Amino acid sequence: METSLTAYLSSGKTLIADGATGTMLMAAGLPPGTPPEVWNIEQPDQIISLHTAYLKAGSQIILTNTFGGSRIKLAKAGLADQSRQFNLAAAQIARQAAGKNAYVAGDIGPTGELMAPMGALTYEAALDAFSEQAAALAEGEVDAIWVETMSDLDEARAAVRAARAVSSLPIFCSLSFGRRARTIMGVTPVQAALELWPLGLSAIGANCGEGLGMIPDVLTQMRAVLPQAVLIAKPNAGLPKMVEGAAVYDVEAPEFAETMLGFIDLGAQVVGSCCGSSPAYISELAQRIALTLR
Repeated sequence: METSLTAYLSSGKTLIADGATGTMLMAAGLPPGTPPEVWNIEQPDQIISLHTAYLKAGSQIILTNTFGGSRIKLAKAGLADQSRQFNLAAAQIARQAAGKNAYVAGDIGPTGELMAPMGALTYEAALDAFSEQAAALAEGEVDAIWVETMSDLDEARAAVRAARAVSSLPIFCSLSFGRRARTIMGVTPVQAALELWPLGLSAIGANCGEGLGMIPDVLTQMRAVLPQAVLIAKPNAGLPKMVEGAAVYDVEAPEFAETMLGFIDLGAQVVGSCCGSSPAYISELAQRIALTLR
């Protein structure tokens, strides 16, 4: 994009993100239990195809295939020492797909481990792992770092501080909230906003989580304490149901897109979809946003 991401956000215009990555890669044949990041090396064409589908649907910023790309998360599959390689490749692939027509966000997801004192993961270890990941993403020329699906405030803080320590890129942070507008670790939207925004974020909000119903509370609470913040809404396609052994989400693309317009009215500027979605969801959303601008 000719306009910097910071300048674009300052304009107040809606920024359309992408949708589910894991859902799409599993549909494309990713073997069960295989970290999606492996395909950044072994099946790069599949990742290019994924990004291209979202870009054609209307995504203006795409996330790298690195949600589980920290060495801590990858260690579960015996791949800890390939963290830098996976993240650098993912950033380069996304950059290739986006070219100069869209922004790329380096995706950092949770480690999957409990932070001390509830678990064994220390703040220092998390900071070190996230720093390695963020540095590789920055080296791959992403436009921003997007810390997502966080539920623990300390883990989110470690990821944001790591990204800030290794680059000057804009940083987004979105947490996963339940239907009571709290994360599974009990973090409220107000707590997240007051603790994380001062670390130098460019956008904050919610992604994933329990359906769409909690998004209005999250946006309203964050807006109340951060009147000028850029807010994110990137929820799942409703709630999952098991159908013939597979998880099927209960909100179809047209309903999802219509609901998202209401979230934009509540102040969401960065919008997209998460688990259970597809490029069809982004296409519906992009078309409806375009209609509102006529």
